[in-house]
Amino acid sequence: MALWDRFKESAATMQTQLMAKKNDLKSGAFRDASMAMCALVAAADGSVDPAERQRVASLIASNEVLQNFPAEDLQRRFDDYLNKLTADFAFGKVTVLQEIAKAKKNPAEARAVVQIGIVIGGADGDFDKTERAIVREACFALDLPPHEFDL
Repeated sequence: MALWDRFKESAATMQTQLMAKKNDLKSGAFRDASMAMCALVAAADGSVDPAERQRVASLIASNEVLQNFPAEDLQRRFDDYLNKLTADFAFGKVTVLQEIAKAKKNPAEARAVVQIGIVIGGADGDFDKTERAIVREACFALDLPPHEFDL
């Protein structure tokens, strides 16, 4: 099986796992960490063009797991995190990883945040090395072993 086919299968499996836990993923920490993760993956290469911002925003709005929260609230949080990252990537990354780390109190939420990062990262058909590395960093912030997610 080609690497891309394996990845698509893995992303689909992760989305299924997220859906199974949807009713347990309602905390503010999960909401904030998820939006921080989406922003971090979108800005993984250090910049975000308007098309990429719009694509990730659309994915957030259409993700059933995130529909536990008002779309406008998610959009505002995503934009806030993304603005921090685009203003000063190194400093913004520290702030955003701290926000992601707040989800580690609940292991199911922490895993779901990583899974959302992988789903968002692969949505354009290419979960590249930079995106994989940034999700791996988030795993460390969440005290999760990256190999659990094939990172």
